[in-house]
Amino acid sequence: MLRLISLELQKLWLNKTSRVLIIISFILPFTVLILSSIKINFFGLFTLELGELGIFNFPIIWHITTFFASYFKFFFAIVVVSMIGNEYSNKTLKQNLIDGLSKKEFILSKFYTIVFFSLCATLLIGLASFFIGLYYSSYTEASIIFREVEFLLAYFVKLVGFFSLCLFFGMLLKRSAFALGFIFITWILELIIFGLMAWRIDGDFAGKIFNFFPIQSMYKLIDQPLQRVAMTKFPEKGDLAYDYAVHWYEIAIVLGWSALFIFLSYQLLKKRDL
Repeated sequence: MLRLISLELQKLWLNKTSRVLIIISFILPFTVLILSSIKINFFGLFTLELGELGIFNFPIIWHITTFFASYFKFFFAIVVVSMIGNEYSNKTLKQNLIDGLSKKEFILSKFYTIVFFSLCATLLIGLASFFIGLYYSSYTEASIIFREVEFLLAYFVKLVGFFSLCLFFGMLLKRSAFALGFIFITWILELIIFGLMAWRIDGDFAGKIFNFFPIQSMYKLIDQPLQRVAMTKFPEKGDLAYDYAVHWYEIAIVLGWSALFIFLSYQLLKKRDL
């Protein structure tokens, strides 16, 4: 495993574009540090400081930071599809196979790299959230600090799932731009299918089926936290209540899609004439 990861990292680091995108994808999640210190002056009447609103208190901070940090995954998504596009355009895929790398090892090297970067990103956002929370939170009990740390697991699984989808489209289309475009088309198709089901069948039933779709299932791992923030400010408004927790079956669905995308990528490579 370490040999395959090392091989892939060397390829990525030697490519200037990939190197820049990797650095950006690791730096951007730390914008939550900047966000926590933002002060907005409303025409001298009063100053709004985000850090003082309670949104960086434990345990809600795990929810907020992982939700917003997940939007920065698109930078590394470009790296993932480029990993495949460059293999075909530079003829390195064929050369690797000639040099003794099996097709299974080739796909595993990509998957291990995806897991490695997802793990690094999760550790970084976890450390950033922890230190921001220690600075701003009024709760210091360990039981409260680590109460909702499962959002980090959901964040990790979400990254692995999305990057596995990118890998599959990269293998399917062999071109980075086309692969990214197909991801966007997949999202649109999911919305269209959901709309048709809601119109023709039943809205609640359609919503349950919709949560099994690839991109939607990844989104559902970490629900938007804004409504939850509003609940803490207006506890008397019962209509704001919603289920924002991380559920095991949501993680299982995304892991299932991840396994399927890796398997399909391998089957494509296995049957394709190089």
